[in-house]
Amino acid sequence: MRSYDALAEVYDLFADDFDHPRWADYYRALLARAGVTARSIVDAGCGTGLMTVELARDGARVIGVDASEEMLRAAAERLRREGVRATLVRQDMCRLEVPRRVDAVICACDGVNCLLTQARVRAFFRAAHAAIRPGGALAFDISSRYKLETLMGDAFFGEERDEAAYLWENHFDAQRRLLRMDITFFVREADGRYRRFCETQVQRAHTAEEIAAWLAAEGFEGVEAFGDRTFEAPGKEEKRIHFLARRA
Repeated sequence: MRSYDALAEVYDLFADDFDHPRWADYYRALLARAGVTARSIVDAGCGTGLMTVELARDGARVIGVDASEEMLRAAAERLRREGVRATLVRQDMCRLEVPRRVDAVICACDGVNCLLTQARVRAFFRAAHAAIRPGGALAFDISSRYKLETLMGDAFFGEERDEAAYLWENHFDAQRRLLRMDITFFVREADGRYRRFCETQVQRAHTAEEIAAWLAAEGFEGVEAFGDRTFEAPGKEEKRIHFLARRA
């Protein structure tokens, strides 16, 4: 089974601490800062469609892109349940292709951290640049090195709910700046028994400086970095850093 396919089953249950409506509003504000009225948006690494739904609520034409078939299946169910229209496409976001250029590409909640090499990150930036119309923008966030190394590195987490539970063990490779996350899930079945499955995820702690350099190398201009849902420069202990890059 592909990475994230199994995770799709329980992703929303344990992602309920994110305020996605507020997060979508922040992305709209970021794009407005670049002078972009986003009537057409690609939501890269859309997962179960939590951000896709919020971005499409105001009538924007949204294309949700993800490499996981199961994540997209969950996203399609969410769109039907919420009565919101969007297009879902199974694609590697590093090979992003759209039928016509869009006003903006966004990538929320660590999608760029999941690109583990400079080549992969720059491939995404290059594909996004090609997909965005002149005058449009790219907006995305990353978990900072401070978060991945200090707060999450070599840590153990666990949570139990009525429907499911997880055991989560991390290891941070400081030399390669890679965080390996080994997560074991226990999902309660209808008969009361628990089904166990494991997921391993890896994220890289990119620096703001290298992200800015890679964006410029792929043709973006006016690159800005901000603290978590602010318009101020990120602090030394910032957990999440947001980027805004313009397409000339």
